[in-house]
Amino acid sequence: MRPKKTRWIKCLPGERCFKPVCKPLNKCECVCLTLDEFEAVRLADLEGSMQAKAAKKLKISRPTFSRILSSARNKIADGLINIKAIRIEGGCCKISKKGK
Repeated sequence: MRPKKTRWIKCLPGERCFKPVCKPLNKCECVCLTLDEFEAVRLADLEGSMQAKAAKKLKISRPTFSRILSSARNKIADGLINIKAIRIEGGCCKISKKGK
């Protein structure tokens, strides 16, 4: 397997963990969302960016962006449907400079 390209994200998330109110964190199963998955969801679903434009911002190919977005959506759905905490951590990412 070849090494992953560095993905460029706008900023770190304000919160790193979201958990169900009905369970304490130590009793919850967790789903881990990487920083690049978080950024893909932000660009595609919050900002409404087209995949080609969003991929360019992360400095990756459009098919790679599509795979990252699909993985992120699957993990978020798993967390919501199966009452799991969602942690945001890891990934091969760097913060892009302002104005880029």
